[in-house]
Parts: sequence; structure tokens; C-alpha cells
Amino acid sequence: MTLEYMTGFGNDFETESLEGALPRGRNSPQRSPYGLYAEQLSGSPFTAPRSTNERSWLYRIRPSVRHMGSYAPLQLPLWRSGPTTDEAELPIGQRRWDPVPLPEEATSFVEGVRTISTAGDVIGQAGMAAHLYLVTRSMEDEYTLCADGELLFLPQQGHIRLVTEMGILELGPGELAVIPRGMVFRFELVDGPARGYLCENYGGKFTLPERGPIGANCMANPRDFKYPVAAFEDVERESSIHIKWCGRHYRTTIGHSPLDVVAWHGNYAPYKYDLRDYSPIGAILFDHPDPSIFTVLTSPSAEAGTANIDFVLFSDRWLVGENTFRPPWYHRNIMSEFMGLIYGQYDAKEEGFLPGGMSLHNMMLPHGPDLDAFEKASRAELQPQKLAGTMAFMLETRLPQHLTTYSAGLETLQSDYVDCWEGLKKRFNGTPEGDWS
Repeated sequence: MTLEYMTGFGNDFETESLEGALPRGRNSPQRSPYGLYAEQLSGSPFTAPRSTNERSWLYRIRPSVRHMGSYAPLQLPLWRSGPTTDEAELPIGQRRWDPVPLPEEATSFVEGVRTISTAGDVIGQAGMAAHLYLVTRSMEDEYTLCADGELLFLPQQGHIRLVTEMGILELGPGELAVIPRGMVFRFELVDGPARGYLCENYGGKFTLPERGPIGANCMANPRDFKYPVAAFEDVERESSIHIKWCGRHYRTTIGHSPLDVVAWHGNYAPYKYDLRDYSPIGAILFDHPDPSIFTVLTSPSAEAGTANIDFVLFSDRWLVGENTFRPPWYHRNIMSEFMGLIYGQYDAKEEGFLPGGMSLHNMMLPHGPDLDAFEKASRAELQPQKLAGTMAFMLETRLPQHLTTYSAGLETLQSDYVDCWEGLKKRFNGTPEGDWS
């Protein structure tokens, strides 16, 4: 399947899958073309400032009030929402996991979400949840909608297809996709079972970070973000819709596909981005910049300069700093950091951090390079060095991240993770040179 996309982050788009389906000169004509229903989907309050006001007009076969029946509770005990402080104690210490195996049984996306940590309060609309998705079957006549937050997908194994109300996105390892809050979609496998990371953002929606003195270019460029063109299904058969609302799960049954939008226009829509298009900025003489320089997307909070979530990327780049310890330095941070590795090797960890694995370093708890990475970087000949074939990411939030019972009890949890710093010996001997023997 060859898909077409429109480009430009946050642009105001218009697209129709049947010629003339979009009304001209008005949003809600008395009678819409093709007998369609006009419906607005609002991603912000009506009175939000123009710069943050988001809405799209959809022209669909049935209005969404027909895409529901009676809601019945659905038990999905492994897809959790914040706060989860009643499940597992806040981790006093650093945590790291090996990759979680895919299930042997047939598992759809809704069944395959596994919550690792939560931060904040889903009802208070602040914070996030870090999940894995472990999927071995496509959804068939099944759909899902998350009213609690937008969903950021990061495939690590296998290509996936997200069939949404507003069109189709396909992506694989090294790409991301964002499904806005409240949008119905179906998750399909393209080339076999899929594993990936999933961030559920309860707070302000993801946007591009300000570049400040960097200026107009580099980092994530708006032109590289892709939005789907309109595509609709006119299918009459029994279908089920999963809804996540205020941390609870429900299911409703209808007699047709809810993906029936024939045309749409607006700026509230799903999108994808190839992370290999990210243009990193770095130090070109000495020292190591703060990791915030690698921010791809940010979810703002009410406190200026303090993100609800920063999505940060560590991928291919050159290291050229003179007389500089080049890996990330040791630090404690007011932000809490969830990390994942999509492929390759992360430069601050020589061993133990594997593709598909993850780590959690909570606020004000120290972390940094392991012993081998420290020794190697401290003694390296400082020629220009290119980090290639690597892609790690960080979901950084101002809120503490609480483990779930599931993640605290995973067999892949590395009980000896803290031992990676055990060999960092005392080098102070009262002389300026120190003891580097």
C-alpha cells in the first residue's frame, strides 16, 4: 500500500477522498455534499488563543453520535492510569529492564498495552504514562479511542498501520506517530508481531519546542511532519469500540465502521515523523550541552520552561568537544526520566541497555555513565567521533514516575542495575593530577 501525506507541523489542511465532498466557503452548510454530516472535532477550548486553538471539521457518512451504543465496563488491568501510588511504591533507586518478550497468544493493541510508569493525575489532566505495546494480531472490526490523552507511538520492532478517522499512517522503527486525544483508530500489523513504546500524554498537547538563539532552522523542522489524506470506510457489519475515559475502560458495539470521514479540513489531526530527519545541535568546541538541546516535541505546563513532558532524542551525531568528557555527565535532575532504546547502543551505557529495553531515573536520584563508559571516555583520544546506528529516546517529565505492579514484578527487571556504578573508585589523592592509574 502506497500512502500519500500532507506536510507541515500544525498546518491547516484540507483533504477529500471524493471530489466535491468538502463544502466551499462555509463549514456547516444546510445540506452537505454527498449527504454527509458536518461535525467539528475540537482539540482545545473554543476560546483558546489562535496560536493554540485546534479544531477540524469532518464530513462523514454518520455523525459520531451514531458510533456508539451502551457502554459496558471492560477489564484491562495492565493498561493503567495515574496516579498508581496504590499499586507499587515509588522506586527509591534507579531501575532498568531488558526487553519484554512478545506474548505467544493472539494479542491485539488494546489487549497488549502494558503500563510501566505513571506520573501525575489523569483526571487532573497533568502528567503522563509510559507504556509498552506488545501486539501479535491486527484489530479486525475493532477500534479504540483514548479520551484521556494523546498517544505517542514509537515502534521498536515491526511496522504498524494506524487507520484513523482522518486517514492512514504507516510507520516502523525510527519513526513516531501521534494520535490526538479523542480520535478513533484501528491498529494493524504490517509485517508480523510488533513491540514498541507508547506515551500517553495527559497534559498540554505535544508541540515543537522554541529554538531560542538557535534561530529558524535545525532540530525538528516542521516540513518533515506528515499528515494523512482523507480515507473512509463504508462498511456495514458489527464492530466494537474500546474507549478509555478517566482511567477506566469501556466497550460499545455498533453495526458499522466508525472510520467514515470522507473529507476534512483543520489543524487537529494525527501525524507521523521520521526521527532520522532530526537535525541535532551540539557543542563544537568544548563541554556537553544539556539534553534539552535534543528535544523533538514538548508538552508544556503552566510553569514557563518546565515541561509536562519533553520527548528527547539521542541519535546519530558527531562528537568533537576538545578536552571534554563526551558522554552524558553524572547528574541529579528535578525532572524524571524514562528512557528506551530503539536500536544500536546508547553511548552512556556499554552493557545492559538493550534495544527494546528501558530505564527509569526518577527526580533527584543520581545517574550517569556506567563504569566501562566512564573509563573509555576518560581515556579516549579525542578525535572527531561519529555516533552511528544508534537511536535512544527519553520521556522527561516534571512529575515523579510511579511504577505499576506489573513493571515492578517483571522478570526482565535488572535487579543488579545499580552495580554498573560499583567500580567507580575514589581518585582523589590530594594532588592536581589525581589518581588515574
